[in-house]
Amino acid sequence: MRIISGIYKGRRFDVPRSFKARPTTDFAKENIFNVLRGYIDFEETTVCDLFGGTGSISLEFLSRGCPAVCTIERDRSHYAFIRQCSRTIDDPAWTVLCSDALRFMARPSRSFDLVFADPPYAMAELPELPNRLFASTLLRPEGLFVLEHGKDHDFSTHPHFVDHRSYGSVNFSLFR
Repeated sequence: MRIISGIYKGRRFDVPRSFKARPTTDFAKENIFNVLRGYIDFEETTVCDLFGGTGSISLEFLSRGCPAVCTIERDRSHYAFIRQCSRTIDDPAWTVLCSDALRFMARPSRSFDLVFADPPYAMAELPELPNRLFASTLLRPEGLFVLEHGKDHDFSTHPHFVDHRSYGSVNFSLFR
């Protein structure tokens, strides 16, 4: 796993082969971050990365200067790997929590300007995530929600939907 842009550009972390996570491809990651530049100013945006997986998305937000990034990951081995990355980077803006993303979303301790969710594509609750998020206080008013999902989901009729991007088998729906 490598960081594509920003102050940590080029840094690499070896993801254990035993990981069950499906990391976002570099191609998809680079493109969605280019899209996000049109929606946010990274240096003024606080981020919550639900379903942290390898921590790759959080690292990209940190590298681009986000003042606060909170990563939520419930799998203990994934959490341990993300914590190891956090210690290596040693960026005080990064908080890593071992918690269930859905429970965290239901009872957030604070609100964020941007929430990024990359749940398992087969997760039964995936179609409900936009509604759950907008029913919680995790996302600040006027905040941006980015949901990574497979091609089988279409959120274009959701009242908060603003954009959709597809990069191969990786899809992103954006909501405000």
